[in-house]
Amino acid sequence: MTDNETQLKLQAFLDGELPEAEAARMVDRLARDTECQALFAELTATSHALAGFETGVTHPESREFFWSKVARQIDRAAKPAARPSPTPWLRLVLARWLTPAAAVAVLAAATLVSFHSGLLPGQLVKASAPPSHADIADSGAFTYRDFGDHTTLVWLSYPADSEVADAEPPVSWE
Repeated sequence: MTDNETQLKLQAFLDGELPEAEAARMVDRLARDTECQALFAELTATSHALAGFETGVTHPESREFFWSKVARQIDRAAKPAARPSPTPWLRLVLARWLTPAAAVAVLAAATLVSFHSGLLPGQLVKASAPPSHADIADSGAFTYRDFGDHTTLVWLSYPADSEVADAEPPVSWE
């Protein structure tokens, strides 16, 4: 299939728009390329079929007046009338009344929570360590429970003290 550049040159050759050197090359190509011959025949037939349609068409206005009307319509469509958009009433209500009211509500809730927990504003919470204990004296495990955070930590020391006592003494090479 011929490429786009060849097709355009073939159309220019048909319309008589090619320089003499390129027109000679196009004649040579048409003589040896059957695909170009077929495309040239199709372009010629289309050109002949459309030739009679352009002669009887006239516009009621002059060419300059017609295109000036088209340009004015394009300019009108491209530049819409700029109107300042009114601010929605909801945005005004949110900005002026609801935002400060929400801030006051958050502060009130924080104050209520601090009074409910028995703390006065500005007081620090003193952390107290929850009790911890070992369940079995020689198990080698230590259990730590934090009831405030609902966590339990079990520390296993291996080998347990009882296992160390039962283990065989180390071998000495003396």
